[in-house]
Amino acid sequence: MVKSEKLTNVSYKAVQIRDPFWTKYMNLVRDEVIPYQWGALNDRIEDAAPSHAIQNFRIAAGEAEGEFYGYIFQDSDVAKWLEAVAYSLATSPDLELEKLADETIDLLGKAQQADGYLNTHFSIKYPDRRWVNERDNHETYCAGHLIEAAVAYYETTGKIKLLDIACKLADHIDSIYGAEEGKQRGYPGHQEIELALMRLYEATGVERYLKLSLFFIDERGQEPHYFKLEAEQRAERFGRESLLKEGYYHLYKHNYEYNQSHLPVREQHHAVGHAVRAVYMYAGMTDVAAATQDQTLIDSCKRLWDNVTQRQMYITGGIGSNHDGEAFSFDYDLPNDTAYTETCAAIGLVFWAHRMLHLDPHGKYADVIERALYNGTISGMSLDGKSFFYVNPLEVWPDACKRPDKMHVEPVRQKWFGCACCPPNIARLIASLGQYIYSQSEQTAYVHQYIGSETKLEVAGRSVQLSQQTNYPWDETIELAVSPDRPGEFTVAVRIPGWCEGASVHVNGQAVSVEATLHKGYFAIKREWKAGDIVRIVLPMPVERIYANPNVRVNAGKVALQRGPVVYCLEQADNGAILPDISLPEHAALDVRFEPEVLGGVAVITGEAVRGELFGWDATLYAAKKRSERSVSIKAIPYFAWANRGAGEMQVWIRER
Repeated sequence: MVKSEKLTNVSYKAVQIRDPFWTKYMNLVRDEVIPYQWGALNDRIEDAAPSHAIQNFRIAAGEAEGEFYGYIFQDSDVAKWLEAVAYSLATSPDLELEKLADETIDLLGKAQQADGYLNTHFSIKYPDRRWVNERDNHETYCAGHLIEAAVAYYETTGKIKLLDIACKLADHIDSIYGAEEGKQRGYPGHQEIELALMRLYEATGVERYLKLSLFFIDERGQEPHYFKLEAEQRAERFGRESLLKEGYYHLYKHNYEYNQSHLPVREQHHAVGHAVRAVYMYAGMTDVAAATQDQTLIDSCKRLWDNVTQRQMYITGGIGSNHDGEAFSFDYDLPNDTAYTETCAAIGLVFWAHRMLHLDPHGKYADVIERALYNGTISGMSLDGKSFFYVNPLEVWPDACKRPDKMHVEPVRQKWFGCACCPPNIARLIASLGQYIYSQSEQTAYVHQYIGSETKLEVAGRSVQLSQQTNYPWDETIELAVSPDRPGEFTVAVRIPGWCEGASVHVNGQAVSVEATLHKGYFAIKREWKAGDIVRIVLPMPVERIYANPNVRVNAGKVALQRGPVVYCLEQADNGAILPDISLPEHAALDVRFEPEVLGGVAVITGEAVRGELFGWDATLYAAKKRSERSVSIKAIPYFAWANRGAGEMQVWIRER
């Protein structure tokens, strides 16, 4: 049995991925997405929404003339691009790309002000309004993404210029905010810097970054409410009429739940408000809880985790069902056709789950990482890496996307967005995939995700090489080679996914009883290992019919199809129009076959279903006679691959009869 113990993460730099599924995505990020996004940041993509992000930095650096363009948080797109570049360089060195990144970093350094401040929107447009509206102005949000990029670039290249820029910026922020006399007792309106400061603390060992992150977390939601005080100060300084002109004023002036500042974080029991802000904050809380071993903060993280994953998460790993505010709604409110489920929110859920896994080693966190990775994150990018979803619904009727309540839903991916947070976010997630596969403790090597890869760990005083070979998620077999530098006893813990029944494990051809030593989702194999030992893991992957809790009312009488970690959907391209008319008999046989020519090579599910006859209704809206029915063949494809064959209907949940 694996006892609860502190895990040490294995860096993305220490993992080499060679996987039939994920290597394609990583190559896509390297070869297509990073260059494409550089073009978008420089406004070179024809018919795409302009970005102007690089030009903003040129203007702030004094290298160009002009006005700031874009959203108030436009700088963050450049930071996330740099972070994705850093991860990509770790696995695929590229001197030209590194040179481009270095030149971009030089530009950022020139744009940074003498006191460490770095934000092109305020440097160019409102130099007199720094730090007056942290509720709305995203100054610490942009700073957080810059800090994350700086840590990643330093870890990959060893170069300190961007890290120095980030430290100078963090030190400036520390001079503005805090409990000390003369500082502002504020905190971010859009959380991000909390987790970024913890990464900076881990990279530098400078304790004030930990203390500042803890301050932002502890101060949130206290009375008197900072955002109210801040607004009163702006009214006094700039005139009360100025508040009415603020972009977020009317929507959020009394809605403190929107940015999770309605209560102190230790008193929060339900996930509310903007979903991305929430999970970024929860990730930062988890980092701080792990560093300080604050039990009240640990308990809060666990309560919020349970609420999100057991009450407010879609089967795809998407979160944030409400398009009004890109927000959580209320427990079990998970509409399919109006789902917002922003790509960034699923990515943020992965970040949080990864931290929870190391705070409290349990397979349920790795299960959620897996669910989001194979479904709700990569659905946000086309198979060619050149178009993106901001919103990831579970049901689409293209004509209905014209309705005011569904206009946020796009039936096809877009080349770029004016608010382009999602494309570079998915690039940095995929490029850093290696960090989600393995962990280690003093006596145990953990395998969290089944991805073809190699790494070396230090376990029980030995250097241990682990190597996975698999065609997961299409194939149910994983071979794990365990090779210590010398024979010795230690534990290898492999995750048995929550969706799997009947898993089997063999070591060097000998069966091992999984049930006897399964603990918190992991099968722990403690033995004397020697070089060349092989663990063969078989995770049976029948097609599963998944049913929703009856409180999820929109899914009453419906079923979803899942095989292994992959959620499936019906698309019009395979099944014709009016998909809601299809019903799946309860005991209908469902078959699986891999189709290498379909959508880049995927396993599809086929079977027989029933639908009503469609003829004879051209001139009739209603009738007192039930339609005759006919048997039809259906094909379901992985949800992540939908909308790669043009606009058409799609649905995850199918009527069952």
